[in-house]
Amino acid sequence: MTTSEPGRAAPTAFQKLLRAQRVWDVDLPAFDPAGAPAAPLPLFHQWFAEAVAAGQTEPHTMALATVAEDGGPDVRTVMLHDADGRGWHFASHASSAKGRQLAVRPEAALHFYWPAQGRQIRIRGRVTTAPHAEGLADLHARSTGALAAALVGRQSDVLDSYAELERSSDAAWERARAEPGADSPTWTPYVLDPVEAEFFQGDARRRHVRLRYRRPAAGGAWTRELLWP
Repeated sequence: MTTSEPGRAAPTAFQKLLRAQRVWDVDLPAFDPAGAPAAPLPLFHQWFAEAVAAGQTEPHTMALATVAEDGGPDVRTVMLHDADGRGWHFASHASSAKGRQLAVRPEAALHFYWPAQGRQIRIRGRVTTAPHAEGLADLHARSTGALAAALVGRQSDVLDSYAELERSSDAAWERARAEPGADSPTWTPYVLDPVEAEFFQGDARRRHVRLRYRRPAAGGAWTRELLWP
């Protein structure tokens, strides 16, 4: 018989499973924010390289949050294509849900989580589109599967049956192999120019380090501040 505190229900099987999970069962690196660079991009490059070295699975994937048509939040996982002086780069179909949302309200947030080192990075800013040729060159430099997926298109549209997807995917793979330079007209490169970036370093005693970079507008000077965890 399971007992619990008076007035409190016994934990469910899911709650027991949930609470049994360990957090950051690794040696966490130290992070001294006093030595952080004046802008977030060099620190992002450093942390990304350290995540790769630590064996973090898919460190180049990130959550992308946008504003949906009804004004509420929407989020999904996408791949980072670059991070440079212009901003953080990703791509999608302009006709997809996120593409339509960004066309109406070109603002977004990114989130990276690298549990191998107890780190996460949050970035917010305005999103612009890059030239189509730039996105196409990046797409062609990637795998045949990436090009085939872009050629399928119709992302976020209602799918009548999985068989229809199989047929479209097979045709796209054949074309991608035969035409490695094929165009995908709706494939669009996006660049998020940050106005805020937060670097979070986890601590085993929950004394997490949170360093936030902010600037009033894109292209302005960065200020740095620590946040309570």
